[in-house]
Amino acid sequence: MIRFGVIGTNWITDEFIRCANLTGDFTLNAVYSRTEQKAVKFAQKHSVDLIFTNLEDMAKSNSIDAVYIASPNSFHARQAKLFLQNKKHVLCEKPISSNLLELEEIIKVAKENKVLLMEAMKSSFLPNFKSIKENLYKIGKIRRYFGTYCQYSSRYDKYKAGKNPNTFNPEFSNGSIMDIGIYCIYPLIHLFGKPNNVIANGFILKSGVDGEGSLLLSYDDMDAVIMHSKITNSSLPSEIQGEEGNIIIDKIHTPENIKIFYKNGEVEDITVPQSKDIMYYESKEFIDLIKEDKIESTINSYSISKNVMEVLEKAREQMGVSYPSDNKDL
Repeated sequence: MIRFGVIGTNWITDEFIRCANLTGDFTLNAVYSRTEQKAVKFAQKHSVDLIFTNLEDMAKSNSIDAVYIASPNSFHARQAKLFLQNKKHVLCEKPISSNLLELEEIIKVAKENKVLLMEAMKSSFLPNFKSIKENLYKIGKIRRYFGTYCQYSSRYDKYKAGKNPNTFNPEFSNGSIMDIGIYCIYPLIHLFGKPNNVIANGFILKSGVDGEGSLLLSYDDMDAVIMHSKITNSSLPSEIQGEEGNIIIDKIHTPENIKIFYKNGEVEDITVPQSKDIMYYESKEFIDLIKEDKIESTINSYSISKNVMEVLEKAREQMGVSYPSDNKDL
């Protein structure tokens, strides 16, 4: 059994715990929250006795082997570094850091301490994403990738009402591209590598973060178009276009229905069975790697995370989005 601690007491942590339990090698031993009341409430819900309100104490604890980090984005790298320095394995929610410098620092610390560090981007591990990769050759020479994820945030109403939710606050390294756009960028990098050039535009809210935006990315013999938004909805699927056909992906963040439309008019359904317990797959990968004494995933590898972060950084720079974390050392 791998003994976990969790940082963050929101719905995503609940879901991680539920899905990680399905692996059969997970046990939740500790809960952290800044306030004791929240920590106790969350711990009681999951039948856990050990709570922390001090991260240093938790990192030094002999009661955990690994930590799942689901705090606001701006805290990710600093918290990951603390646990890595204390030789705890770290599974960190996306985006794993605020910028490339932070990411390079925590990778360095993970290697120095010989512990596992992995970005929790769930889509990379899904059977239907693997099906896309395995069937990509069928559509011939790839000429275009189109990724879209636009989901109106319930917190946008709070923002418009004059409040300052984390979702639209640069203090927390947030905004549309970091929260939503990354789901379109990750598959692109996985399938086609780092682009040669990035052109980004977006609507910048008065708070200083992007509410929505688009990217045009160029490769030697193809291009990619990405649309992302937290202030509008879209019903469009994503698509990969080849000279022999095109692949239609219902949801790029959680592909569940995948079809190839060949240029001769034939249609092939390449959807494969996939659990509704979506976070099970990333949980199993992380736990299996710990058991195998690996410090890096071959799927969500360090290089993938770095290439994705480089695109995010270039896009933010062109949109004029900066975070306080960009000017701080870990």
